[in-house]
Amino acid sequence: MAGVRSFWHEARQRLLGDFKTRPQRISQLLRGLSRAVDLALRELWTLAGMPADAALMAVGGFGRGELFPYSDVDVLILLPDAADASTQQAVERFVAACWDAGLEIGPSVRTVLACIEESAQDVTVQTTLLESRALCGDAVLIRRFRKAFKNHLEARAFFRAKMLEMRQRHAKFENTPYALEPNCKESPGGLRDLQMLLWVARAAGLGGNWQQLRRSGVLSAYEARKIQTNERTLKRIRAHLHIAAGRREDRLVFDLQNTVSSTLGLRPEPNKRAGEALMQHYYWAAKAVEQLNQIVLLTIEGRLWPELAAQPGTPITGIEGVEDGRFLDKDGRLEPADLGLYERDPPAILETFVVFTHAPAIRGLTAPTLRALYHARERMNTAFCRDPRSHAAFLRIIQSPQGATHALRLMNRTSVLGRYLRPFRRIVGQMQHDLFHVYTVDQHILMVVRNVRRFFVLEHAHEYPFCAQLAAGIEKPWRLVLAALFHDIAKGRGGDHSVLGTTEVRRFGKATGLSPEDTAFVAFLVEQHLTMSRVAQKEDLSDPEVVLRFARLMGDEPHLTALYLLTVADIRGTSPKVWNGWKAKLLEDLYRATLRVLGGQAPNPQAELRQRQMEAHRLLHLYGIDEQGSKPLWDTLDSSYFLRHDPADVAWHTRQLMRHTGSSVPVVSGRLAPYGEGLQVLVYCPDQPDLFARICGFFDTHNFSILDAKVHTTRNGWALDSFVVVEPNLAQHYRDLISMLEVELARTLAARGPLPEPVHGRVSRRVRHFPVQPRVELRPDERGQRWILSVRASDRTGLLYAIARVLTARGISVQLAKIMTLGERVEDTFVLQSPALSNERTVIAVENELLEALGT
Repeated sequence: MAGVRSFWHEARQRLLGDFKTRPQRISQLLRGLSRAVDLALRELWTLAGMPADAALMAVGGFGRGELFPYSDVDVLILLPDAADASTQQAVERFVAACWDAGLEIGPSVRTVLACIEESAQDVTVQTTLLESRALCGDAVLIRRFRKAFKNHLEARAFFRAKMLEMRQRHAKFENTPYALEPNCKESPGGLRDLQMLLWVARAAGLGGNWQQLRRSGVLSAYEARKIQTNERTLKRIRAHLHIAAGRREDRLVFDLQNTVSSTLGLRPEPNKRAGEALMQHYYWAAKAVEQLNQIVLLTIEGRLWPELAAQPGTPITGIEGVEDGRFLDKDGRLEPADLGLYERDPPAILETFVVFTHAPAIRGLTAPTLRALYHARERMNTAFCRDPRSHAAFLRIIQSPQGATHALRLMNRTSVLGRYLRPFRRIVGQMQHDLFHVYTVDQHILMVVRNVRRFFVLEHAHEYPFCAQLAAGIEKPWRLVLAALFHDIAKGRGGDHSVLGTTEVRRFGKATGLSPEDTAFVAFLVEQHLTMSRVAQKEDLSDPEVVLRFARLMGDEPHLTALYLLTVADIRGTSPKVWNGWKAKLLEDLYRATLRVLGGQAPNPQAELRQRQMEAHRLLHLYGIDEQGSKPLWDTLDSSYFLRHDPADVAWHTRQLMRHTGSSVPVVSGRLAPYGEGLQVLVYCPDQPDLFARICGFFDTHNFSILDAKVHTTRNGWALDSFVVVEPNLAQHYRDLISMLEVELARTLAARGPLPEPVHGRVSRRVRHFPVQPRVELRPDERGQRWILSVRASDRTGLLYAIARVLTARGISVQLAKIMTLGERVEDTFVLQSPALSNERTVIAVENELLEALGT
């Protein structure tokens, strides 16, 4: 045992040492580690006295013959159908010996029948077994296992299941490889996407490595070389991550980026840190993997469903600016009638995306189209960018009432967007180290474009009703989309990116022939895109001059409304955690106050004071409180209090304090925040110098984050403070905390003890001949409170009922259904609600049940 331990330790250290000195040799490291473990396991198998009718197999990544420095060693101990107690004891000895020898194995112990039953229930187990590799033991048992597994594996079902699994995995990472701290294994464009290709290709009998896929025609020789090049890049990064962290670490966290960059031999560039050079290196590889992943998966899908792939396409007609019949609809995917079109006529590349946005039946591009775009990148040169046809096509994409977001994202994934819009290319993969944006600049911009477009889409109106209401009155929505596309396009150049971006959008407007009015409107939004957020969050909106100054800058209602919508979209596009109800209220308050001024109502503090007091009295009357009841408290309050608090807040404060104006003890009252999540807390007590610090210390001790604080001192020297607080890791409902908070905070204030130490928290008849492949996508909405279900299938009687049955059986309620029938195909959208959907396994199960219902 000691000899095996020593052998493994020495072999591992030697291989890691060689890799550190020659970091290009990633294959030698991974295969060397795997071979060393193979030898150690065989020796331990013998030492443990394992019976002759058992077998040991490597599975998972270890089964591929590759082992990363700190990855688990996954093994399958295959037992005969009737294993006795002595066999079980031998298994226990073997597992213990492995751990004693320093091998961190992940063992599974099964019979052949158990393997088949488990893989039938769990596609993850099926995938693990697909990569199995024999190490030692009974050859007859191993052959029986392989035959049983091969007979059980159904390629179409496996492909479908893996596609659903990949979609769920990608959704966890916001469907982008460009997170600032991406997971180089699991994120879109990561190693798992490459493994996915080999899994489904092997199940389909098309090959188990890149050269076999090339020989089977799934990959071209050029694509095979590109995949291997980018695979090596990702593998090297992952291996160096493991070594730098001293443990299994697949995330390119900020702390390790510079270290990994150094070990890879990357050098800092002018105005770019070593870590930024690494991340750009990674993003280039991930983007290439993402593109090739889609091409190969669509190609394999065509091999598995040849009856669909062989269908002739339907010519697409009636789209302005695009020649009839130039593009085909092939089962909902777009393909040029002549695959040599892009090489011969580069502006047709942008026409592809015009068709994509204007043909409602189109939901994507065929594999040949993606492949043609991939190979035509060099044709997108300066002449292509300056061609009037290119400009006209791009404007039609931006001005499309639907599909613009999807088109722009697809253009970015296929490298078309950056090659046409050169300023955009400069920010592709550019990091932002402000810890406020969680996406690269290009992905943030596309997120903002998406957010803007969702304001105009019916099924998303429930997310932000006020924005949807305002968007309905926008005269030219495309100007807002264009502003979103340009608002951060000049980041990373030095200087004010708002000013530089304004120059870029004016240059674009002139080149594309936009009217001076439209160009000026978009330029205004780009230049001022940070202003409204700054004013709302950092200036006193009760100051009439603040609102007057902001109103003068806006000039009119269209500019104000457009900037408000862009501001909301921009904040929401920085990070899923940044937007909250309180920020929404601040922006809406500024919008409404400015709108009144633009409507001719000049700020009048006295009139505003009277209006707020009248509204507060009206609310108090609902509780049976007249003017005399409020007088004792209101007599101690000056005008600034009423101007800084909403009438609803004034009424709540009055109800809580009207009988306590002479109290000698602190009064604390809490309620659910009327805007968004969290609690609104009222504190009333004799003022004291450290009161604000004490209250903040209390919230800090109890892990509350303060979103807003309004501090006011009454005429008689009492503090009347109000707070909006949230608890980031709350495991219960906020309502359950109100009583505790009221009692504990009041006790803390009364005790006047020393200030607490800060708490450092952790930072979806012709049909028979033209079948439609059913597709289901279930994803959360923007706020994660409801779910959007998209279903695509052949139209038939009872289809909607079949969908409803599945949802009802799962206890999922339908809040909105939008039904669209396109000939023999239906594409339905549902807004759903159910707590059960917060579980990923439930989501995958619902998608599989819907696919089964659609296929019957």
